[in-house]
This record gives sequence, structure tokens and C-alpha cells, in this order.
Amino acid sequence: MEVTAWGALCLLPTGLVFGLALWTHRPIESLLSGSLLGLMMLHGPGFVTAMAETSITVLTDPDVAWVILVCGLMGGLIGLLLRTGSTAAFTTYLARRAGTQRRALFITWLLGIAMFVDDYLNSLAVGAAMRDITDRFRVSREKLAYVVDSTAAPISVIIPYSTWGAFFAGLIVANDLAADGQGLATYSAAIPYMFYAWAAVLVVPLVIMGWLPALGPMHEAERRAVDEGQMVPPEAAHIEAANRSIQPKAGLRPRVWLFVAPMVGLVAATMLAGNDFLVGIYVALGATVLTVLVLRLLDLDETFDTVIDGFKIMIEPLAVLVAAFILKEVNDDLGLPAYVVASLEPLLSAESLPVLIFLGMGLVSFMTGSNWGVFVIVLPIVASLGRSLGADMTLLIGATLSASTFGSHACFYSDATVLTAQATGCTPLQHALTQLPYALVAAAIAAAGYLAIGYL
Repeated sequence: MEVTAWGALCLLPTGLVFGLALWTHRPIESLLSGSLLGLMMLHGPGFVTAMAETSITVLTDPDVAWVILVCGLMGGLIGLLLRTGSTAAFTTYLARRAGTQRRALFITWLLGIAMFVDDYLNSLAVGAAMRDITDRFRVSREKLAYVVDSTAAPISVIIPYSTWGAFFAGLIVANDLAADGQGLATYSAAIPYMFYAWAAVLVVPLVIMGWLPALGPMHEAERRAVDEGQMVPPEAAHIEAANRSIQPKAGLRPRVWLFVAPMVGLVAATMLAGNDFLVGIYVALGATVLTVLVLRLLDLDETFDTVIDGFKIMIEPLAVLVAAFILKEVNDDLGLPAYVVASLEPLLSAESLPVLIFLGMGLVSFMTGSNWGVFVIVLPIVASLGRSLGADMTLLIGATLSASTFGSHACFYSDATVLTAQATGCTPLQHALTQLPYALVAAAIAAAGYLAIGYL
């Protein structure tokens, strides 16, 4: 599709998405409406044909196919762990060690750190494992989602042996920011400057201890959980029903190891496969299926029916993600990333560049819901600006990754937000709105850090 210079008008589709989402609380319809508006701007009466072409482009994109396979197969693995009673056994084991609400939330936080290899793994596995435990202590699902999401993308960013590290290390080499074979070393050197990721992870204990109180919509969510005993928000009843659709099979002896072994195997297989999470999930799911069949926990039909049922649970979040990818494609054609970068250029200097990259690219990532794809477009621009101004490229890489993490953390239709909401049992918009005040606190800390390091 032809890229057209629309100026500030390129912001209209995303503005419509946010406006409709706040009004209707329906993410898919809001995303598709924004996409249709953008396609009308680009193609006039031919917007229906353009919508069909864009949908095909998105669904045949290797990155989108990767997301669909990873999320669907992860749903299948979680389905097996639920059906065999392994998740319930692991939950019971942890519950005996939780004892208090704070301890349960700290266990959630530590589990999220342990699942560093991929933010999808973190969101889906930790969310599924901790729902019942935190329910016992009247923790709202929104607060659980916040704790889980804060150790998803942020942890995967600051621990380089992850899918994020593998992707961005390759991107760093592709943009001549490091020599061949030195991408991961350059990425690792930038980790101390990923201020947002560090702040997001470290703010969580402050929230758990109550030193940072419930802010904004989170206050109401916690009041509902504590005073009314309603941990699941009413608008998320259908999500909770889907998550509860797979129940443990009667008569099976619960096995804690059958939950732990697939998770450890998934992390190990992913790392051995060069941080390719799709390979890791194929290995873990295949090994779990064989284990279930060899131990005769389920018969062949029931095993594969359960895998398919787990895949089905992921249909709604995958639909939101596909709609978000369509919006990203439309925004790219409208020139939204380039418009934001061009708007920042008059303000740029070597000193201001880190904070403006964090704020500007964070805004792009937040508006597009894209954490990886948008930076394929933006990173060459960042590299060019850094070279022309003589800025510290390691610092700029840290600021760029911080911006990406903020977008993943704050946008209601980013992949991590959508998957965390599904796994913990709330809607993406509820999760995003309750998490946003804390994301903004971390963003303010990060911005202050970039200002200080730029001007001091």
C-alpha cells in the first residue's frame, strides 16, 4: 500500500479506537472501527477491498502467524495441565506457603521473574497458576493482572536470554549498531539504561507492601474484592467462564511435578533453541502429551480434545491481537511513526535525545499497540539521529527498549496486556485502566532518569 503524508490527521484512527474503547469497553469493535476509518482515509470508496487485502497481509505475516501458534499452543498446554489436575496441585502447594495476601502477591512476582524467557509464557502460565491463590486472599483480578504484567515484558527486556533479547539483538546488528555476533553484547550493555523496565519491576513490591497505595480505578477494584468478595469484575464473567471451561478429571491423583516439569522444560527448550519460544512450546507440549499418554492420565481422544479446547480459550485474545495488527498496518500506511519522529526533531539535541526518544517512541508504541514491529521502522531513524547528534548509542538503545516496554505495559490492545487479562480473568480495558497509573509512575521515574543522565 502507498504511504501517504497525512500530518496530524494520521492520529484520528487511533483516537477513535481509544474513544470507542472507553465508551463501549469493547476492544475488537474499537480496533476494527479505527482501522476502517484509516482505510477510508487512505482508499476512499475502496476501503472494503483494502480491508480485505490488509487482513490477508496481516494473517500471512510470519510474525502474526508466530503469535497465533505460540498463544494457541500455550493455551493447549495450559489446558492439559488443568485437565490433569497439575495446575490445581501446584496452586495447592503454593497456597500452603502463601499464608497472607502480601506473600501470595510476592510469590506471583517471583514466579514472573522466574519465567523470564518470554512475556507470553509469563502472562499465561503465572496468571493461570495464581488466580485461585490470590482469590483466597481477596485480591482483585485487576491487581493480579498488574503484578503479572509487570514481570512480563519488563523482565524479558532486562534479562537478555529471552525472546526479546534475541529479537532486538538481531535488530541492533541489522541497523549497524553492533558488528556481526556482537548484537547480544551490545544489547546487554544497554540493560542498565532500560530505566522503564527496571522501574516497572521494582514498583511492584511498593504496591504489594501498600507503600504505594491503590491508585485510580485500582482503588475501586480492590474495594470490590475486599468488601464484596467479588474478585472477578462483572464485565469479565465470560472470560472467567472460558478459563473455567476445562476442569480436572475426576479420579486423577494431582501431581505437582507435572506442572513444574513442563514449565522448566519450556524455558530450557526455548533457550536451547536460540530463544525461539515457538520451538520451546512445541517441545514442551509434545513432551507433556507423551507423558499424559504414557501415564494413562487421559486417553488419546481426550488428550487432543483438551489441547484443542485450550486453543479455543485463546480465540478471543487472538482476535483482539489480529485486530491490533490490522490497526498497526493502517497506522504505518498513514505514516504515524514517522509523523511522531518528525514532530520531535525540532526539539532534539544530544542531551534531550534519550528522554525524547523514550517519550516519543513510547507514545508510538502505546498508540499502535506494537512492541516489536514498530521498532523495525523506528530504530533506523533513532540510529541516524543518534549518529548525527553524537549521542551515546548504548543509552539510546536503552531508551528505545524502555519505550517499547512502556507500550507493551500500558496499551490496552498490546499483546502482553491482552494475554495477561485473559489469563488472570479480566478484560483488556479493565487491566489497562487499573495498571496505567502505575505505568505512568514508572514512566515518570524513567523520564527523570533520562533527563538526569542527559543533562548532568
